[in-house]
Parts: sequence; structure tokens; C-alpha cells
Amino acid sequence: MGTPCHFALFDLKPGFRLDLDQLATRYRELAREVHPDRFADASEREQRQALEKSAGLNDAYQTLKAAPKRARYLLSISGQEVPQEVTVHDPDFLLQQMQWREELEDLQDSADLAGVATFKRRVKTAQAELEDSFAACWDDAAQREQAERLMRRMQFLDK
Repeated sequence: MGTPCHFALFDLKPGFRLDLDQLATRYRELAREVHPDRFADASEREQRQALEKSAGLNDAYQTLKAAPKRARYLLSISGQEVPQEVTVHDPDFLLQQMQWREELEDLQDSADLAGVATFKRRVKTAQAELEDSFAACWDDAAQREQAERLMRRMQFLDK
């Protein structure tokens, strides 16, 4: 039997919109159950299994916790093969990225801390808008190609 679905591991229905507090709470509960320290007196095999479960749980949590990773994971379990590298064939988006990068460099060069804080808020807003757009596309199977494009934008913006 293969690796259990990340969502199933946390008793969640597969979807993009998640209650991150609920995810964190469930993660802490499960992490306590499989923590390697609890198996200190167990056999070597049981210790190894606990370590593997703990590592798998951590990987699943990190994947579901981050919107770009969650988007990529959803696309992959829906049968869409998504190459690992982040290539964005999206001229408008790339132009926006270049403008933002230049703006950030100017703000950093002039040590404009208030400007940097404002800039970060704008990027956070852009990320939230991308996540909402992805969620809407994800709910509509006819828009899966657009969902993949948005996932690539999320990954890119996350970097």
C-alpha cells in the first residue's frame, strides 16, 4: 500500500481552502503519537518505523501548510503531472515581478523601512488574491489549466 494521502492523514477533505489552525492542532496531536522519543525502549524496527512516520507526517504538514505547495500537491493527486521547476510562461506576471524586484531593491538601497513594510503588505495581498483565484479555479474542473498557471505564480511569488 502506498503513502496515505496527506489530507487523509489529517482527517481533512482534499481541497485548497483549509483551516490552518485545525491543521496545526491535528499535526501536534499526531506528532506526539509518533514522536521517536516514545519508542526509545522499543525494538530497532519499531524505532525506525516511528522515525519514518514522524518524517512523513512532517512532510505532509509542510506541504499542506504552505499555499503554493498545497496547490501543487492538489494538482499532482488529481492526476496532473506538474514538473518540479518553476517556469512561468506568463509575460504580464514576469513583468510585474521585475518591477517589484526593482522597487524592492530601490527601497532597500535607500533603507526605507516604512516603504519595505508597505511593499511586503502589497505582496501579501497579491499572494492572498492568487490563493483566492486558485481556490475558485480548483472548484471548477474545467479551469484546471488556469489552476496550474496560478499555482506556478504562487510558487514564484513565494520565492
